[in-house]
Amino acid sequence: MTDAATTRTLVIEREIPHPPEKIWRALTERRLIGEWLMQNDFQPLVGHRFQFRSTPVHGWDGIIDSEVLAIEPNSRLSYGWTTMGLETVVTWTLTPTATGTHLRMEQSGFPSEEGANYKGAKYGWTSFIGKLENVVGGLQ
Repeated sequence: MTDAATTRTLVIEREIPHPPEKIWRALTERRLIGEWLMQNDFQPLVGHRFQFRSTPVHGWDGIIDSEVLAIEPNSRLSYGWTTMGLETVVTWTLTPTATGTHLRMEQSGFPSEEGANYKGAKYGWTSFIGKLENVVGGLQ
């Protein structure tokens, strides 16, 4: 693993016009996660090891090994994100606002902002979060 003092963090923030409880569902319910991110065997239990699985592309096996690190219902979710020899941590923070929720996604542990992994994650998360917003918008 890269020295924590030299790693980089990707942060994407959005205002979403829905309450934290709806967004929390999309972040923690296996079926909903599959709609906006990837197929998975997630369970919202600290210590639960799980995988995200997608169709293999560009020499990548399509598997991300993960472990739930922290859960604060409707507020904060954190899990490990390990793929292709890179170990990072994804943390979701939900803060209620007057018009919905401030969503913050942080992925920490990248060796460089200039590397392909960081750039790929930035592109990927921007797309995934757009899909997340669509899934949340369709919830009752």
